[in-house]
Amino acid sequence: MKRYLVLVLLFAVAFASAQKTVGFKEHADAGEQKWVDSIYNSLSFDERVGQLFMVAAYSNKDIEHVKGIDKLVQDYKVGGLIFFQGGPVRQARLTNRYQSEAKVPLFIGIDAEWGLSMRLDSTYRYPWNMTLGAVQDMKLIEKQGKQMAIQARRMGIHFNFAPVLDVNINPANPIIGNRSFGEDKVNVTDRALALMRGIQSEGVFATGKHFPGHGDTGTDSHTSLPYLPFSRERLEDVEFYPYKKLFAEGMSSIMVAHLNV
Repeated sequence: MKRYLVLVLLFAVAFASAQKTVGFKEHADAGEQKWVDSIYNSLSFDERVGQLFMVAAYSNKDIEHVKGIDKLVQDYKVGGLIFFQGGPVRQARLTNRYQSEAKVPLFIGIDAEWGLSMRLDSTYRYPWNMTLGAVQDMKLIEKQGKQMAIQARRMGIHFNFAPVLDVNINPANPIIGNRSFGEDKVNVTDRALALMRGIQSEGVFATGKHFPGHGDTGTDSHTSLPYLPFSRERLEDVEFYPYKKLFAEGMSSIMVAHLNV
């Protein structure tokens, strides 16, 4: 078990309570609520804990990796999978395999900031966010988000871990860069909101990242711990600005960054 638990994603998904939703019903109806309650009440404590984990899966690894995921799904009842490198046909087959093994349907996620090609071969590559930062027609960006979501749904994916909400103030940033819509908080927010609307219009959960903000750092959080020495006032004014706007429009979730704030 320890061998595979190290693959667990070190992020928290926090569902936003929004007054206005985009592409989703604001509340579950009675039948849906009853189904959720019945499933939850049927789970043991260990199974409920397992539901909190989303583990890394690949479609370009060997059968030992596949069997390892089988075990996590069947024995530990993990709640979801995030797919990384591979190919669309291989991933679709594995998704069907793992879903057939799951006691509770799995959440399937992927980092697809500029479409599935961020992770998968043989898929369409959309412009990076820095390019979208120069686009003036928000409807075009929303249309891109919609197409990204349609392709994700074909793959059985429920979560797209996008859009990036980092305001890329630091030109020496080694990890955000052209993944950001730019260095202006309003420009970032407008374009992220359009992309989010497109994604969620097709029933795919959008995810704002990297909370509270990875744009003004000079360190890659994949390899070390960046430090944000900012005041609460600065964070409220810059880093939190896109999140507050997107929460108000119904953003489904956020990804918490590995930062010392």
